[in-house]
Amino acid sequence: MEGVDKEKVQKVIYEMSKGSKYFENEQRKEAITKQKVEHLRAQRAKLTDNDISHFQKVWSKMFYAGLCLLVANLLICVPYLSPNFCSILIFQVAENKILELEASRDLSKIWLHTDMDAFYAAVEILENPSLKGKPLAVGSMSMIATASYEARKFGVRAAMPGFIGCRLCPDLVFVRPNFERYSYYSELTRKVFQRYDPNFVATSLDEAYLNITKVCIDRGITVEEAATELRSAIHQETGLTCSAGVAPNRMIAKVCSDINKPNGQFVLPNDREAVTTFVSTLPIRKIGGIGKVTEQLLHQVLGISTCQEMLQKAAFLCALFSESSADFFLSVGLGLGGTDTPEHTQRKSMSCERTFRATDDCSLLFEKLDNLAENLADDMQKECLKGRTLTLKLKTASFEVRTRATTTQNYINSKEDILIYARKLLKAELPLSLRLMGLRMSHLRDEKDSSAQTQKTLDIFFRSYDNTNDNGANGPSITNTSGGDNYYTNALTEVNYVEHDAGTVDSTDHQSFFLLEENLFVPEGRNSDRCSIDVSSSNPCICDGLGGKELDEDTSSSKGTDTVKFDGHLTIYNATTSSSKPDQHLWIDDYICSLCGFELPPGFEEERQEHSDFHLAEKLQQEEAVDSTGPLSKDRLAERPCSTTPTSKKLKSSKEVKHIPIDAFFDKLNKNL
Repeated sequence: MEGVDKEKVQKVIYEMSKGSKYFENEQRKEAITKQKVEHLRAQRAKLTDNDISHFQKVWSKMFYAGLCLLVANLLICVPYLSPNFCSILIFQVAENKILELEASRDLSKIWLHTDMDAFYAAVEILENPSLKGKPLAVGSMSMIATASYEARKFGVRAAMPGFIGCRLCPDLVFVRPNFERYSYYSELTRKVFQRYDPNFVATSLDEAYLNITKVCIDRGITVEEAATELRSAIHQETGLTCSAGVAPNRMIAKVCSDINKPNGQFVLPNDREAVTTFVSTLPIRKIGGIGKVTEQLLHQVLGISTCQEMLQKAAFLCALFSESSADFFLSVGLGLGGTDTPEHTQRKSMSCERTFRATDDCSLLFEKLDNLAENLADDMQKECLKGRTLTLKLKTASFEVRTRATTTQNYINSKEDILIYARKLLKAELPLSLRLMGLRMSHLRDEKDSSAQTQKTLDIFFRSYDNTNDNGANGPSITNTSGGDNYYTNALTEVNYVEHDAGTVDSTDHQSFFLLEENLFVPEGRNSDRCSIDVSSSNPCICDGLGGKELDEDTSSSKGTDTVKFDGHLTIYNATTSSSKPDQHLWIDDYICSLCGFELPPGFEEERQEHSDFHLAEKLQQEEAVDSTGPLSKDRLAERPCSTTPTSKKLKSSKEVKHIPIDAFFDKLNKNL
């Protein structure tokens, strides 16, 4: 994009997108970014000299140690530093954080990052030589996936709407994407990568990281020779060109591969001074992980534009950002990055999504959902994976993003099974105009792994109990009040299931039922004085933890709180109970599950409840496997809360409460009958 009149390009984009849904969404995001900037500025203004001094004592040690290790680079930094700041650095001792970060610096590895040149466009030109030399865009009038270098001279780029590209370049030629063809050529390049690093890390169809340390040592070739040889081999195998960057770590190698594009390479020596000098003037936006928003925050709040300036403003970074963010920024300033080959971890999720022209045609939306389900099922079956949590991603015509999730009773991976749940999730959101849909399956397990067990649900327990019980036919049924099938059990009263919202989960496999004998269980923090049971009363007090209410038989059957009566003892529980304590299950950043990494925004309370119940059910099943016959202990019972508000007090009782397993309870009940 060098030589492009960027102001002209931005003016065209502004004029052609003004008033559109995209423009309105960009304005909303810009407003949010401004709020973040103002918030950080306010925080910075509140910092006292003592605060800055405190953080400076910690972070200036790291800066000083870095400067001591490269005298030449000190000459570059000194003009930007105040005399007071320099005097602080001179008398600091390198310890604490600097020891941790500097100890992680590894100059023994040689990492190569390869990036294919305008990959999609280059493949299309290779297949159709008549396109060579023409400004080419792979995509459509809605969105451009890749632009050839001839088109980039006009300011046309990836992720730009095609109609704006035509305005910038009237002679722009469009070609529809062919991902099967791109995958084929990608496999050819990966066969070449295998020769140099069997454990290479592919980050996309056209990018990969290779550790070429062993190749250079074993074959006695220089780094430059290895990079040139690899690029030549790729061109010989595919007819395509690529660019390469070589550095001591992956972060810098990626930056280096972009320096001499197209069809070039850049090698940064494995030398501390060379690395720190290279990053000292490097714009922060060049670093992977620093995007548009972060760049604005750092520049507008702290005046940081280069990596070296991160070290100069280290105290402010530590004061205004989290420890992990500050560590990342300081590592960038020192030129530190990953050097070890990432370990292969078990896949946590699998997804696919498609962008299309905004439409509210239900038949078309369900057709696209059918295609997504087929693609997801094919991908899962290829890797022999099954999953239990299906998430539907939707982007509306106004660019609002929604996610809806449901947890299935069994592990699934077929198109038919996926569609059953995906259709219900989508149907609950209609009518709606969409421009993107996606499906993600998580909570995966290997299809070949026979050791993994499906979570035992309450209705499965009752069904299996009835099948093995001689008197099972005599028991009454548990009825789904929404009109569903009847589930038979040996309970002595009718229990009404609470119907789930159609947008979350359609089954009742994760309801939390706690059957206690002799006493009512009150969760921690609830006032037991407000919960009472009058066994002789015709209108029992139904307690949901917020206060007792007298309900008649008809009223209690229509509420979310259910009652079960056994041998004159009334057991009460809330069917929409929470499933975890605060110290057991947390939502990181208010949307990421601390146990499995699943993402659910704060607005999806029912989905969060379902997700929490899933983890509790898993925990209870593990406990059942350890002790399937022994009585429930007080500690285990206390871990079964009955309300969505975790609190801290327990019900006091003058006599010791004795509990028996649910299967033993029904055995005793049948004998009495």
